Amino acid sequence: MMLRIPFVKKAPLVSVVRLAGAIGISGRGASLNDVSLAPVLEAAFSKGKPDAVALEINSPGGSPVQSSLIGARIRRLAQEKDIPVIAFVEDVAASGGYWLAVSADEIWADASSIIGSIGVISAGFGAQELLARYGVERRVYTAGESKSMLDPFRAEDPEDVARLKGLLGDIHTNFIDHVTERRGDKLDGSHELFTGEIWLAKRATELGLIDGIAHLKPALQARFGDKVKLRNYGIKRPFLSRFGVQLAQDAVAGIEERAAFARFGL
Repeated sequence: MMLRIPFVKKAPLVSVVRLAGAIGISGRGASLNDVSLAPVLEAAFSKGKPDAVALEINSPGGSPVQSSLIGARIRRLAQEKDIPVIAFVEDVAASGGYWLAVSADEIWADASSIIGSIGVISAGFGAQELLARYGVERRVYTAGESKSMLDPFRAEDPEDVARLKGLLGDIHTNFIDHVTERRGDKLDGSHELFTGEIWLAKRATELGLIDGIAHLKPALQARFGDKVKLRNYGIKRPFLSRFGVQLAQDAVAGIEERAAFARFGL
């Protein structure tokens, strides 16, 4: 039987959700994607009736769709539960990582955090000359003239490039709309913010991309008091992967993620 002491005020509770890594990297058990994060976010917004949800963000970006899905879930839960969301950036919140940060009501960062990269990128390679050098003949059969668009083993087609740039432009517009909707009048309208450029936290604050420089625990203690309780949530690795069942897939995904962070010198 649980005895309840009347008139004892419960200490404030903040759920802390860690969002670290590339977004939507395939084959990685702990990848940031909407499916794996759904139960984590649901629990963070529901268990113990938290006073706020804090997001620990350290991501160079990744899939624009997964970024959008995760961000939309955060906003939906915040509105349903009427709970404020505060983001704290570690090394980087760039591209899709910044999309996640903007899903919070406030964004704080370390002085050396990298912020921004509001743009869209698609990278590939062309190997048709390599095949020709070794006498390898490429055979591709399609139904639909655009089905083999941007095949890396044939010469680049200007129409394919134009089509891809159109798609990237549309995704970029969605990104811009998300940032302007969430940050609103905080943004510095006199500076071009959507070129894919990155900034450190001080300059990002001046541009209105974030709210200032602060670290998670002292900032939450200053807001909710020294007795605030922090409850941590994050993606757990699948049971089998701990015993090496997915080592090969995790190794490849790890290389991809390392390359994504390396773009920002990290």
